[in-house]
Amino acid sequence: MNEQPTFFEHDEMQPLAARLRPRDLDEFYGQKHLLGEGKVLRRLIESDRVTSMIFWGPPGVGKTTLARIIAGRTKAKFIDFSAVTSGIKEIKQVMEQAEKNRRFGEKTILFVDEIHRFNKAQQDAFLPFVEKGSIILIGATTENPSFEVNGALLSRCKVFVLQALKTEELAELLRNAVTDERGFGRQKVEIAPETIEMIAAFANGDARSALSTLEMAILNGDLQGDRTVVTQETVEQCTSKKSLLYDKTGEEHYNLISALHKSMRNSDPDAAVYWLARMLEAGEDPLYIARRVTRFASEDIGLADPRALEIAIAAYQACHFIGMPECSVHLTEAVVYMSVTPKSNSCDVAYLRAKQDALTMLAEPVPLVIRNAPTKLMKEQGYGKGYQYAHDAEDKLTTMQCLPDSLVGKEYYLPTEEGAEARFKARLEEIKAWKREHSKK
Repeated sequence: MNEQPTFFEHDEMQPLAARLRPRDLDEFYGQKHLLGEGKVLRRLIESDRVTSMIFWGPPGVGKTTLARIIAGRTKAKFIDFSAVTSGIKEIKQVMEQAEKNRRFGEKTILFVDEIHRFNKAQQDAFLPFVEKGSIILIGATTENPSFEVNGALLSRCKVFVLQALKTEELAELLRNAVTDERGFGRQKVEIAPETIEMIAAFANGDARSALSTLEMAILNGDLQGDRTVVTQETVEQCTSKKSLLYDKTGEEHYNLISALHKSMRNSDPDAAVYWLARMLEAGEDPLYIARRVTRFASEDIGLADPRALEIAIAAYQACHFIGMPECSVHLTEAVVYMSVTPKSNSCDVAYLRAKQDALTMLAEPVPLVIRNAPTKLMKEQGYGKGYQYAHDAEDKLTTMQCLPDSLVGKEYYLPTEEGAEARFKARLEEIKAWKREHSKK
């Protein structure tokens, strides 16, 4: 006797994100670098030649959805496993069944959501079965697998990095949700393009978050006859945030990060904190801001204050650990520090100068004296001949030539007198003076 579905099992009672979950790769949004025509992951899925792999990426980018698409296409037995609710006992039961399947010539694909939640012992339980081919393991994680997945297990898996969806990809997803019958296509929903863009910007690359916000906004929209009108005010009430009115090209987004960067460069902590607050309160990803501050620490401060990079990295880690709203104070500390500390762009300029030469002089050979010579033949060819080990020298300095012949005497790094860089400048002048004196001997 077949059971009748309950009221709560009807599709329309499911959250919008569940109703619109992509059923195949053609309905999937984002990850073109992996799933575009001819890309490696798409080929593996379409040909049902999936190997053990890890999907690594932020929430809401399609890790679980990809696993379900694989489940729908594969001829293997597909087992969905959660690291939150499963332990060693459950792992062993599944492995025993997978081993039986293997003996009868049937593959087993095991999908483990949130694999980073498994401890070392639990992860070790998978290893022998992955090694002998009893299972094809597909893990999903929001954490860096280099740190959260055992090295032995990780070495047997291909890691695919899934990226946060772009604002334009989320906007396309939201427009489809309004018209698709699985979404709100059976209703008359009126929502302006800029309001769609606003929701997409708030979501910070998370498709699930974008759809949830849209659903809440439509359910709380203004009923005008048979129409549901969604305004920016409705969205702001649903998100408890004000809109930055990001446009389709993201111009305002880049205007704000530019304002933050240039305020720090101009040593104006008050302006820098204001622009920081503008971005955070509009829903900007704190990790994005932390990455830009980290770039600033080397681009605009560099060796004038080597601690700036340490503080920027610490702020990024703090944002990663605790998120918003608590991490706002860590970003404020970093932004104020960057604003008031001495500035130097000499490291950035040094790289740009070297880059220009590197691109136009790609054929310049490495001097034989600093080439490695791991084989007898290479030694016979003169590799490493005459190499001077600086640590053995009295002054820890040698006159050995490290640049190609055509670039001898070229200077890329030109230190300033700002902050701690004054010490580096003095030291560099001592080194150059020593080399000039000893080169004459």
